[in-house]
Amino acid sequence: MASAAIKALMKELVDYAGLFPPAKLDMPRAVEAFARHLESDHAYGLARFVVPVSRLGEFSSAADRYLKQIPERDEQAPPMPWRLTVLIDGKIEENLDAIDRFNQAHQNGTSSHKHAHTAVVDTVEIKAQTPDIVDAAVEMLPEDLFPFIEFPLDGDIRGFAAALAGTGFGAKIRTGGVTPEMFPPAEKIAEFITVMHAGEVPFKATAGLHHPIRSVQALTYEPNSPTGMMHGFLNVFVAASLLCADRIPAEKVVEVIREQSPDAFRFDDSGLSWRGSAMSVKDVEHARENFAICFGSCSYDDPTNDLKKLGWL
Repeated sequence: MASAAIKALMKELVDYAGLFPPAKLDMPRAVEAFARHLESDHAYGLARFVVPVSRLGEFSSAADRYLKQIPERDEQAPPMPWRLTVLIDGKIEENLDAIDRFNQAHQNGTSSHKHAHTAVVDTVEIKAQTPDIVDAAVEMLPEDLFPFIEFPLDGDIRGFAAALAGTGFGAKIRTGGVTPEMFPPAEKIAEFITVMHAGEVPFKATAGLHHPIRSVQALTYEPNSPTGMMHGFLNVFVAASLLCADRIPAEKVVEVIREQSPDAFRFDDSGLSWRGSAMSVKDVEHARENFAICFGSCSYDDPTNDLKKLGWL
């Protein structure tokens, strides 16, 4: 059985991004996969379905038969909706109107609960080249949408952290892609994590985190895929959690991200550790809820199957 520590670390850790490379599924197959994973033994590790705003209509059509089957839990509790994170892919004002229309259309008319939904967009992701977009987003975004701001890692990381600090917004880091040069060095990821921690800015990661431990892997699902060193999602989220719990100094973060030995990590019912630096399950829960939020992955099978092979699930 999975330990309490691995369950705490994995809880709602993965935003399912099956529409995006390297999986790049069509909408019906991506929706079917999400529905299947929500019925699996490891559904607790799933958070949201990732979709561009411009494809919300397509999602609604593909998901309709699944959403109609969502039951109310009991008379007091509303049904559990599918949650979505959407990528802003046009003018923010127009995208927000589209999101509002989507949420209204997916209110559960058969429910006795006024605000029940079968599906709901509650998170948005916005790309920004300069910190100025943060101020604009603060003015435009409604309180019921949580935003992650993605910015270039070779840009002004500290400037973005300063702009995000105190807004309640999160930061988004791109940790890989389909070619080796799309993977930032461990030092850059460590810098991002330590700067965001100092500014008390929660973060999300995306791309390239299919596998638990840093290792050389195929970068796509094609037969002749290029290979490269991929960052491990456990490396990233254990490093961030240990830093958040004040169990390692900032300069150790990069060492955790570089770690390639599964034996360096320990998970049990009391907590987790990396090479003797330990934290409790409660500390893990706090870090995940307040700082190291989630990562986007086009596969949910890869992360869970690898964890099974390692004996952690």
